Amino acid sequence: MPGSMTKTFGAQSTTDEVLEGIDLSGKRILVTGVSAGLGVETARVLAAHGAQVVGAARNFDKARAATEIVRTQAANGGSLELVELDLASLKSVRACADALVSAGKPFDIVIANAGVMATPKGQTDDGFETQFGTNHLGHFVLVNRIARLMKPGSRLVVLSSAGHRYADVDLDDPNFERTPYGEIVAYGRSKTANVLFAVEFDRRHKADGIRATAVHPGGIQTELGRYMTPAVTQSLIDAVNANRPAGAAAYAYKTVAQGAATTVWAGCVAPAELVGGRYCEDSHVAEPVPDSDQRSGGIRSYALDPERAKALWAKSEEMVGERFVSAKR
Repeated sequence: MPGSMTKTFGAQSTTDEVLEGIDLSGKRILVTGVSAGLGVETARVLAAHGAQVVGAARNFDKARAATEIVRTQAANGGSLELVELDLASLKSVRACADALVSAGKPFDIVIANAGVMATPKGQTDDGFETQFGTNHLGHFVLVNRIARLMKPGSRLVVLSSAGHRYADVDLDDPNFERTPYGEIVAYGRSKTANVLFAVEFDRRHKADGIRATAVHPGGIQTELGRYMTPAVTQSLIDAVNANRPAGAAAYAYKTVAQGAATTVWAGCVAPAELVGGRYCEDSHVAEPVPDSDQRSGGIRSYALDPERAKALWAKSEEMVGERFVSAKR
């Protein structure tokens, strides 16, 4: 599956550039969140290179319209199948996973792309804080329930964010029952959880030849930011610019095609041993940065902490009422 690493890519690389010359014919890939933005672009480029894409979405009608371009550009046996998935409902998550397992068709890549950002304080159907419940726990249950469909050589790509730097996970109060709620803090917690999930999933499954990685797509203007006011958005950009090195270019948004590039790079191009258990950005593995560093790049140490990852896994199992044991630990 991985292509050669003779080419190097960066922040401006697009999905088409990253997958140039890569044949995904016969590969089956699950992508969550295919009703807008990064999910649609990810599905489009994968199907255009021959992959059989299974796209999961909460709103079927919206997804069907949004993914017309995926079907139009599918080539070399590429295709798109839509399945229903509401990550804010474990009943929906389990039903989706059970249907996929019943079908029995293996996956070469699973891309946990869907998510919400900076939502007002709320709860999922199961009483979890909206962002942690949707971004982390929904994917935690889905991926673990379909893990048996992942064969040696397959990969999990979990979409995180530079937003992980806003907060570590809070294993004592994940639902903000005692902590004052903050939209950005809650988002940061969920995005740190996404990295930690990839770290622990990778540890549990790498002996079976299955690897996991987390990615930051970059700052992109998509529907994800629908809850953020212009003032909040600008304040975050101002903070990044204030901490840029002297002479560095000001913060700039990526296009959707540039944002989804790191996802397909980590899933289809980079060697598994390079990205397994790591956090990637701008189509390369990110370097650790001090917790005091306010720049947008790099990965905070707490998000890659293996003991923190194990603790989050245990807490997540407790919260969803389900245990997931891999064959090899």
